[in-house]
Amino acid sequence: MRLIKQIKSPLLTLVFVLLIGLFLNAQQTYFPERGEEWVEKSADQFGINEGVLNDAVNFALENEYSGARDLRIAILKSFAHEPYHEIAGPTKERGGPAGIILKDGYIIAKWGNPERVDMTFSVTKSYLSTVAGVAYDQKLIGDVNEAVVNYVWDGTFDGEHNNEITWEHLLNQSSDWSGQLFGMHDWADRPPKEGGIDDWRNRELHQPGTHFKYNDVRVNVLAYALLQVWRKPLPSILKEYIMDPIGASSTWRWLGYESSWVTLDGHKVQSVSGGGHSGGGMFISTFDQARFGLLFLNNGQWKERQLVSEEWIEMATRPSSANPGYGYLWWLNQGDRQNEDIPDSVFFATGFGGNYIVVDRQNNLVIVTRWLEPSKLGELLKLVYKSLE
Repeated sequence: MRLIKQIKSPLLTLVFVLLIGLFLNAQQTYFPERGEEWVEKSADQFGINEGVLNDAVNFALENEYSGARDLRIAILKSFAHEPYHEIAGPTKERGGPAGIILKDGYIIAKWGNPERVDMTFSVTKSYLSTVAGVAYDQKLIGDVNEAVVNYVWDGTFDGEHNNEITWEHLLNQSSDWSGQLFGMHDWADRPPKEGGIDDWRNRELHQPGTHFKYNDVRVNVLAYALLQVWRKPLPSILKEYIMDPIGASSTWRWLGYESSWVTLDGHKVQSVSGGGHSGGGMFISTFDQARFGLLFLNNGQWKERQLVSEEWIEMATRPSSANPGYGYLWWLNQGDRQNEDIPDSVFFATGFGGNYIVVDRQNNLVIVTRWLEPSKLGELLKLVYKSLE
């Protein structure tokens, strides 16, 4: 108090008090230790309407993803339009709806079985983005605008078009990389509804950076390129730099395809996939997903340790020119998919079958929901945000 009295300027006093408030708020964020029971608090303790929040929980439970629980069936049915599509990696029968909502790191709501390990499909992409971020922080990647062919010169990026592809193009899915990886053709992944194989195979290529196209083969090219940079399996990198420091369990797995084993420095190593629509990807519990979301809620810092730089997180959650609703393998609440009921600053990890990690730094919230009918996400979030009013 003496220090505040010594500050004569009202403006300086206000700035000082605000900084103290921000510091105290940061100190109040709770980070669960590995293996401990995650502390739960009543929503009412944070001025949140617990009754409305319970309505959100019940809504999630009542609106389970309509696809088969046998995910082999769900995958093959959902991607039947893709030529040559097959399940090339492991799958796992899923559980029922599950979820966690964190406020200041504390659990204020949970449902289903948060300990169950399930596939998480394209939520995996946000983990892959983070591995790229650690490579950037470690100076293994000098500049995201540098051509990937400067790092990966084995033919993967041969050709006038592929030569121009940068790390950023791969990260924001605007590369239009052309080729075949692990027996999978880029053009066969999520092709247009119109036309046929000849049209898709002979399509006109877009200048890298100008056209957004959600495409798992090209994301797998990013994973393969990062493997060449790290010279170690990406799951080992994720474990060392992210999952162990945040106290994640030992139950998560990151898998690839039977065809994605490569020789790296004389050893057989699996290049993992960035999603699960051909099998593989991240298999993980809701609790561990929540820890990952909490790391990003706290701008890459876990307790006193900065695991991912603030610079990278700002880059990863910045709208891309090809798609303002997409960053570096994170969805943003902007562009065509914008939800007006939630803050513009919210960002998401999103996966097939209704798997989501929602990060809201403005309200210090993390929402993890599994196996929610995807069309119902907006209604679920509307209920959660109604509870804050």
